[in-house]
Amino acid sequence: MGNGLFSRREFSRVVGQSLALAIAAPGLRGRAAARRADASRSPLIHLNFNENPYGPTPRALEALDACGPEASRYPDGAHEQVREALGQLHGVGRENIVLGCGSTEILRAADMTFLTSGKSVVVAETTFEAVLDYARVARATAVKVAHTADHRHDLPKMAEACTSKTGMVYVCNPNNPTGTIVTRDELADFIPRVPSTTLILVDEAYFHFAENPQYGSVIDWIGKHPNLMVARTFSKIYGMAGMRLGYAVGSRENIAAMHDQILRDNGNAAVLAAALASLGDKDYVASSRARMNATRRWLAAQLAQDGRSFIPSEANFMMIDMGTDVAPIIEQFRARNILVGRRFPSMSNYLRVTIGTQPETEAFVAALREIAPVRGSKAA
Repeated sequence: MGNGLFSRREFSRVVGQSLALAIAAPGLRGRAAARRADASRSPLIHLNFNENPYGPTPRALEALDACGPEASRYPDGAHEQVREALGQLHGVGRENIVLGCGSTEILRAADMTFLTSGKSVVVAETTFEAVLDYARVARATAVKVAHTADHRHDLPKMAEACTSKTGMVYVCNPNNPTGTIVTRDELADFIPRVPSTTLILVDEAYFHFAENPQYGSVIDWIGKHPNLMVARTFSKIYGMAGMRLGYAVGSRENIAAMHDQILRDNGNAAVLAAALASLGDKDYVASSRARMNATRRWLAAQLAQDGRSFIPSEANFMMIDMGTDVAPIIEQFRARNILVGRRFPSMSNYLRVTIGTQPETEAFVAALREIAPVRGSKAA
């Protein structure tokens, strides 16, 4: 309608999506409630949401402090500056970049764009659930493909699961919650096997933590694979989880289609300024990675010393096989003011723990040895 009002059909669509979100994504509300409940307790060790315990770069904090009277203006210029900077970083034009309120908005927009009614999304079981939460809102069908024996995406079987009705296939690499990776060579074999009409969304939220030489980003392949898109975030290595900024890199056509599903004016002056500053502070990013990965290696050594089974990780978290349902164990950690990851239904015996500072991780290990002592552990 030319007068700017919703048409009856558009109004019904918006209301229907809102109701579907209320019905289909109770897990999102549950996690929000858990955050509020835990926020009232102090002091807490936060090892539950894969955040960077060292926080944003000093340059980002300076940029936040510098936000003055200009913060009263819509940050259109800053929005385009960030897109331009990201384009330069990844060797693409800014028209190949879309920004989101965290990478979760990117995943939601991808679902709403490419999972129209009757389409399906192919995912690994288990992986980051947001794609599945929003797929339910879009009334899409989820096709789950079991992990390999070593808890990795089974890319050959995921390719086989794709049909002409598959709107999207989602590859989280490194994968949340397992911390495992698929290699560039494996992805090079996988991508041509997926129908050209299917979007391949590779979520590289934890890209910066991977050290395996066979791992690598696939952003540089977007030019030759128009159905490939990569999601990134400022929440992890850049320490900006509380500020909410993510982005996607893809073909011009797919990015333009995504823009229609992105909330208008979804950025803010402070987070955009902090993002620009963070992109220019490569030394701090490298330092954060080095510290967290060193603590990850220390934790792995402690778990091995205790004879515990765990999944080797290339991310800033680790999955530990507790040999029993982890729900009561999570509560025992909470009673000690240590927050660990949630229970994953298909991996109910595995406890996910975020890599914190070295002292925080040492506190976790001490509590673990009290809660679940094993033969050979220091607590036994």
